[in-house]
Amino acid sequence: MSNATTFERHVLVTGASRGIGERLAARFAREGARLTLCGRDPETISAAAARIPGSVGIAADVTDETSVEQLFAQAREAHGPVSVVIANAGGSESAPISRTTIDAWNATLAVNLTGVFLCFRAGLADMQEQSWGRLICIASTAGLKGYGYVTPYCAAKHGAVGLTRSLALELAKTPITVNAICPGFTETPMLTESIQRIVDTTGRSEEQARTSLRRINPQDRFIDPDEIADTAHWLCSDAARSITGQALAVAGGEV
Repeated sequence: MSNATTFERHVLVTGASRGIGERLAARFAREGARLTLCGRDPETISAAAARIPGSVGIAADVTDETSVEQLFAQAREAHGPVSVVIANAGGSESAPISRTTIDAWNATLAVNLTGVFLCFRAGLADMQEQSWGRLICIASTAGLKGYGYVTPYCAAKHGAVGLTRSLALELAKTPITVNAICPGFTETPMLTESIQRIVDTTGRSEEQARTSLRRINPQDRFIDPDEIADTAHWLCSDAARSITGQALAVAGGEV
């Protein structure tokens, strides 16, 4: 990554209080980037910002248009125009579709898809003014294939990949790229929660549950969050300036 994009750019990461989001922020912090970290809970996002040099933590709800507008206004006040948006906030619940309520459906689409739209749209104005930008969605292999019992999540992530591809074409004649990173099962608190749900609903041991998910990856391992962070970092480099509209699977050959 060149100095122009590493040390002087403003990177905004949503869902940054833990897991992949915090690793993303830490990766860019090591390069000297100015960072805005976003999370729903004021205490946890402030704690994450305290751990990451050069960052400011702002509590916001990415599913709410006004909250997102306020997030970007505060981010600009702290660090100037935003050059990189990494839409990482997301979440999933597990249930057969017969027990999936409309509220659960709407909530899942709101955080995993609408949140990407709102944050990309808010950041785009800054990037157009700078004539440079990177819009990155942390999607999932669930945006490239199906998984049982998480229909709303898969639908939302497929939508996020479609949004990425469409917006990339819209911006193709500009120096702004749009890409999605699609991790497989990754060692995060979200994975821990998924394993616990399997234990609770099937009676399997924790190790059996871990093994069943790990083996979905042909490399027979979980993804390290740093692999996602390194991929995002590369997408912000000059070497990746022709990479746009892509859904990059980081999943050991699963897709």
